[in-house]
Amino acid sequence: MKNLINKVTVKVPHRLTGFFEIVDTKRGQKISDPEHIGSRGAGISLSALGKTTLTSIESKSSSEPICEIYINDKRLNEKAETSYYIFEYFKKFIPKPVKIEIRHHFELPVGCGYGASGSGALGVSYGLNELFKLSFTTSECGKIAHISEVVNQTGLGTICGLLCSGLCVLTEPGYPCSYERIPVPKNIRVICTSFGKISTKSILSDDHFQLKIKKVGKLVLKKFIKNPNVYTFMELSHQFIEKTQLLDVLGLDETKRLIDSLNKENIIGASMNQLGRSVFAICKDKNFEGVLDIFKSYQTENNIFNLKVNENSIQIDNSPD
Repeated sequence: MKNLINKVTVKVPHRLTGFFEIVDTKRGQKISDPEHIGSRGAGISLSALGKTTLTSIESKSSSEPICEIYINDKRLNEKAETSYYIFEYFKKFIPKPVKIEIRHHFELPVGCGYGASGSGALGVSYGLNELFKLSFTTSECGKIAHISEVVNQTGLGTICGLLCSGLCVLTEPGYPCSYERIPVPKNIRVICTSFGKISTKSILSDDHFQLKIKKVGKLVLKKFIKNPNVYTFMELSHQFIEKTQLLDVLGLDETKRLIDSLNKENIIGASMNQLGRSVFAICKDKNFEGVLDIFKSYQTENNIFNLKVNENSIQIDNSPD
């Protein structure tokens, strides 16, 4: 008898953060529950997608569910910490015996500040729930993804930002999400490029960086809430990198030069993705060619991404073979 194979594909946007405030204490005490740790801040969901395909096949060779995890065709399994954590959580609810293959394909670079880990976390959480017809609500799936990001130090507010979509401000940390979507004009582009990775874990675990991010993030968020729009978002995103001195401390000279060149132009603004050696610029359609030329003077064309703001959230395609 032929083994039963099921497949689910979950598409979740990439996302970039302009500024954020780490929130891991309350009244001077460390928060112990990862559900309530998170960030306040603002960011944008992008038209580029992370696609997570989950395939299950009945197996007689194992007494419990087993899992293989791939990121852009590279087999990582337990090294894909955030995704594997979610599998380990769901494992006790999954029918046995079964082999699961999880394949993440990301349209933007991984580890460069485009929210790949958050996109993949939601893909795994929603995907396992759909694949095995489990009884978790969408809110519970989001919570599991958020906790996994926090525990593995791959993100703080990305999950809630992705669930909101568009240009979104997170007004309170942790889960359940507290956010507000900010209207964005239709005639704008988001152009991005990357010069390499920054370890989110290394930043989030560094006491010096944490203190600066908390102080500056809190300040710029207060300003943004008073006048929330795409123009102030870009202005304050740039203020955030200047006041935290992230570019100087991390020695990101090329990133800094590109941002400075872009901000001399007639655009809405340019800044650095949080957290990645990546630059994003927002401009009107009519200014796109000029902005693209500046990016080309710093980067090869195949590493420049011409995107739009994405106001959709999660798409699930359940197509059993």
